[in-house]
Amino acid sequence: MRAIIVIPARYGSTRLPAKPLLAQTGKYLVQHVYERACRARRASDVLVATDDERIVQAVQSFGGRVVLTASDHATGTDRVAEVARRYPADIVVNLQGDEPQTDPEALDYVIELLEEHPAADMATLAAPLRSREKYLDRHTVKVVLADDGRALYFSRAPIPCVRDGEPEWESESLHFLQHLGLYAYRRPALLRLAASPPSYLEALEKLEQLRALSLGMRIQVGIVAQAGMAIDTWEDYHAFVAWWNQQRQAA
Repeated sequence: MRAIIVIPARYGSTRLPAKPLLAQTGKYLVQHVYERACRARRASDVLVATDDERIVQAVQSFGGRVVLTASDHATGTDRVAEVARRYPADIVVNLQGDEPQTDPEALDYVIELLEEHPAADMATLAAPLRSREKYLDRHTVKVVLADDGRALYFSRAPIPCVRDGEPEWESESLHFLQHLGLYAYRRPALLRLAASPPSYLEALEKLEQLRALSLGMRIQVGIVAQAGMAIDTWEDYHAFVAWWNQQRQAA
């Protein structure tokens, strides 16, 4: 099966304007993500999808492939779906443009999940929750799985809820999972999802993956050791720059 990775990159951001073009490391943020994606073995192509000519020029400057999309997409999924309509592939991976520490093996893994589970419409990843703080944090999305690894529900609330006492994090961590925002779609499932209106649960939780569950789609979930860093604020970006500089000094 042919798989492609699409990186949606939007110029406008309320908390971090021009985020894809931040370059305190000497490279654009979107370039870090692109180079990570290019190290995945199971994808035949990597494309940046953007609505802004400044990002187009930046990606072209470092030799990346980029697609200019419509400016009125409500979500990154809609932007990725536009690319999927123009570039046929069996599997389309949606890699967020603000995750410069994405493990290339995780990209391969999410593709492999669809290859190994023919009944699945989508695949995504989760990592063990290891603290009460993350468990209770509404910005940390949790997922509950069936015994076969398919997603039963995603929520910002602490799920599964422990009625009596507190979770024992070391012994029960594989039952308490943080969802990671990396998706692989079968192309028909992606196009159906993008063409469908938001569901009731999606509107309540502000989680787009609940639309897929409401449509009856099967989401296969793989578990990885830990979550990577997403860049949402200036503090996140400065922490990434510090990490990058440490990596260069140690090399």
